[in-house]
Amino acid sequence: MKTKFELAQVIDQFLDQDLRKGLTVHHQRTLDAIRRCRTAALGGHVDACCDCGNLAISYNSCRNRNCPKCQVLQKEMWILQREEELLPVAYFHVVFTLPHEINDLVLRNSRFVYNLLFESAWYVLNKFGRDPKWLGAQSAATMVLHTWGQNLQLHPHLHCIVPAGGLCKTGQWIKPKKGNAKFLYPILAMNKVYKSFFLKQLRTAIENGLLVLPDDFPINTAYQKWKDKLYKKDWVVYAKPPFSKVENVVKYLARYSHRVAITNQRILNITPTHVHFRYKDYRQNGKPKTMILPGKVFLKRFCMHILPPRFRKIRHYGFLANRTKTKSLDYAKRELLQKLHIALSRTERRALAKARLFGIKQKRCACCGSKKLVLVDSWERNKSPPDYLKSVKV
Repeated sequence: MKTKFELAQVIDQFLDQDLRKGLTVHHQRTLDAIRRCRTAALGGHVDACCDCGNLAISYNSCRNRNCPKCQVLQKEMWILQREEELLPVAYFHVVFTLPHEINDLVLRNSRFVYNLLFESAWYVLNKFGRDPKWLGAQSAATMVLHTWGQNLQLHPHLHCIVPAGGLCKTGQWIKPKKGNAKFLYPILAMNKVYKSFFLKQLRTAIENGLLVLPDDFPINTAYQKWKDKLYKKDWVVYAKPPFSKVENVVKYLARYSHRVAITNQRILNITPTHVHFRYKDYRQNGKPKTMILPGKVFLKRFCMHILPPRFRKIRHYGFLANRTKTKSLDYAKRELLQKLHIALSRTERRALAKARLFGIKQKRCACCGSKKLVLVDSWERNKSPPDYLKSVKV
């Protein structure tokens, strides 16, 4: 759906040389990719109608994971892959968050802190899963990293989907010991283990000089006070009851898997100096409000949520880990469904995703509605389109 205002317009208007000096090369490249997405700069192709002769231009997309225009097909393919892995068991949703006192460290050491967040969350889930008191088997989890709140401030947290059960060494499916409990593991105990493990690893990294520290970061005795303050903080480990239907698991995860910090639909207005965007105030039960930020401040906040290069924001653990997934799902599906796990190839998944998104309808001419369209021309990125296209509407 075409929106009146887009993130690309904000970048075009406010990304000047002064702002570029304060951004990393990776951030600059990301913003440039979003700005050029589906424009002539990235290349495109021309379709001609065989009946009326109308020409239609289609521009290429940037395929950047931070672009609000380029996640639809990837999201649908990801949904298909997750549906192949679903088991007929209950699934639980767990959220691991970080207190805002760590935000300064996150901004300077995002790759390390986000990796540690994943590591800590899986340490907790795996520790309780291995405990015979609760499960006594190899559990699993699919985790998705989110770094933002609705107002674009830094708010790192993990959304984890955990199946109720696991596999033992012989490949048998083990059900939870506390089948009538509201959740698989005790939340307060998980909170303590999570907090303790994260801070222990963080302190080791600080002592070994592995992190870039803020100028005002506490050292020596002051560090102990800072650490004690963090221990007293509420590190939210939040758990929801099981999903009502297995099918709802993937639909819920899809809301987080390929979401970007802000969508074009949320941008309400762009003035010569400010950006107006819609957000939900969860302190007031999700009441919709409008926030107005200077254009450069808006872009700086957006850049806080551009992940490091090649950083994996979606990860699978336990018997869903990539190195053991096929064999483990074969065991699980044979136990629970009496069938083997059959995975689609990437090409098959892409074709099926397109069919889901666009149906089986053929592309039609915008002028006469004819289905007889033929490719007549194309050009590559960073090259000028043919001169005769200057008068053609996109």
